[in-house]
Amino acid sequence: MLTIHAAELLLPGDRAPVPGGAVLVDGDRIAALGPYEDVAAGHPAARVRRWPGVLTPGLLNRHGTALLEHTYFPDDPFELGELGGEPITGAALARLAPNESRRGNSARRCTQKLLARGVVAVAARLTTPAVRTAVHRAGLEVVPMPDAEGPATLDPFAGTAPADAFRAPLAVDGPARFAVFAAPDAAALAARGAGTCIATVIGGRLRHRRA
Repeated sequence: MLTIHAAELLLPGDRAPVPGGAVLVDGDRIAALGPYEDVAAGHPAARVRRWPGVLTPGLLNRHGTALLEHTYFPDDPFELGELGGEPITGAALARLAPNESRRGNSARRCTQKLLARGVVAVAARLTTPAVRTAVHRAGLEVVPMPDAEGPATLDPFAGTAPADAFRAPLAVDGPARFAVFAAPDAAALAARGAGTCIATVIGGRLRHRRA
């Protein structure tokens, strides 16, 4: 089924913003993009999803190895009493010494947090089979490159311009992977961060939608 994702502002990633823009998805590919009126006129039978805010390319998190392999995300609410709610790293993680199963479950929780921030890909070198499985099931692409310098963060916009966090520009015949954020423009998006994500689409499928 053809689906049109329409937003108040479309940021394709490599060209001028399109107010009232839309992306037409056919399976796992982008079939068209541009002003909503043009896309809808050419495909009158397509289902329409309307989103408030900004539709952008999906994001690349450059701290994938640190977040997925070297951080433990406690299971809420079952481990809060024992471990607290904050991610565990460094010496505290070494003392916890989670087995592979727990590391895989932590990675699954991490992927949920990444999807909730518009992430479609991670820069990472993953060595733990259970972690690789969790990432694959989430639909995230793994880009085999070293982590970025600086503290690991779930928010790809932290300390960078939005365009620098895009995995790749949106393009006709390209993969249907994008995100929608509750912000009126790129400047507001940079200020508010990726936590404003409303929806994340990977392979044409809605992988995250804010409740």
